[in-house]
Amino acid sequence: MIISFLMLLLASALLYFGADGLVGGSARIAFKMGIKPLIVGLTIVAFGTSSPELVVSINANLAGSGDITLGNVIGSNICNIGLIVGITALIKPINVSLQIVRKDIIIMCGVSVLPILMLIDGQIGRIEGVILILLLIVYLWYNIFIVSKQGNPEADTEIDSIVKKSKPMWMNIAFIIGGLALLIVGANLFVEHAVEIARFFNISESVIGLTIVAIGTSLPELATSVVASIKGESDISLGNIVGSNIFNILAILGIAAVINPINFGNITYIDLSIMMMFAVVLLPLARTGFIIDRKEGFVLLLLYVGYIYILLR
Repeated sequence: MIISFLMLLLASALLYFGADGLVGGSARIAFKMGIKPLIVGLTIVAFGTSSPELVVSINANLAGSGDITLGNVIGSNICNIGLIVGITALIKPINVSLQIVRKDIIIMCGVSVLPILMLIDGQIGRIEGVILILLLIVYLWYNIFIVSKQGNPEADTEIDSIVKKSKPMWMNIAFIIGGLALLIVGANLFVEHAVEIARFFNISESVIGLTIVAIGTSLPELATSVVASIKGESDISLGNIVGSNIFNILAILGIAAVINPINFGNITYIDLSIMMMFAVVLLPLARTGFIIDRKEGFVLLLLYVGYIYILLR
C-alpha cells in the first residue's frame, strides 16, 4: 500500500510537469503564429492549467469510475477555495479586484448550481455535456470581449512570463508531445492507484475522488498560488482559482459527459451543496474591504479540514 501512495506522488509530479510542458509549448507556438496574448491566456493557458483534472476525470469515466470523475470536480472546487485560498491568505492577505467580485465569483456561483440541477435524474448525459461546453464557449467569448475592451495587465504579465522564454519550434512541439504523454501516463497511474487505495481501506471511490484525487490534481494550482503569494501577486492567484472552478464544471464535466455519461453514483447532494457553499461564502469574504485576510483564510482552511474529517471518519 505504501507503493500505491508513492505512485500517487509520482503521478502528481507527472501531471504537474505535463501540464507545465503543454501550456508552455502551446502558448509559445500560438504567440509565434501571431495569436494575441489575450486569446492565448483565456484559452490555451486556462485549459492547460486544468488539464490534470480533465485527463484524470476522462480516464476515470472511461474506466467506469464515474464517482472519481464527479468527485474530482466537486472535490477540486472545494479544495481550490478551502485549502488553496485559505493557505494563500494565511501566507499573505489577498487583495481582491472589483472585476473578480462583480463578475467572476458570481459566475462561479451560478455555474456551481448546474451539476445540482443536471443530476436530478441521476446522470449528466451527453446532451447536458454539450450544454456545458456551449456555456464554456459563451464564457470564453464574454471574457475575450470584456478584457479586450478593458484590458487585463495581470493576464498580460502571466502570458509574458511564459512566452518571453523563446524556444525553437521543434522544442515547443517536443514540450507539447512530452506534456501530453506525461499527462496521460500520470492520469493512468493516478486513477489506478487511487482505486487500489480505496479498495484496500474499503473507502468508496467517491470519497477518494473528493479527497486524494481532488487534492492531487489541484497541486499545480496550490504550487502556483503559494509562489504568487510569496511574490506579492496573490490577487492573480485568486483570479486563476475562480477561473479554474468555472472551467472544472463547464469544460471537464462537459467533455467527460459527452465522451461517456456521468452517473451520480455514491456522490450525494450534500457534497454538491458543500461545493456550492464554498463558492457562495467566498463572495462576502471578498467584499469585506476587497481583501481576504488571514483570519478569513484560517476560517476557509478550518472548514475544509472539517469537511475532509467528516468524509474520512
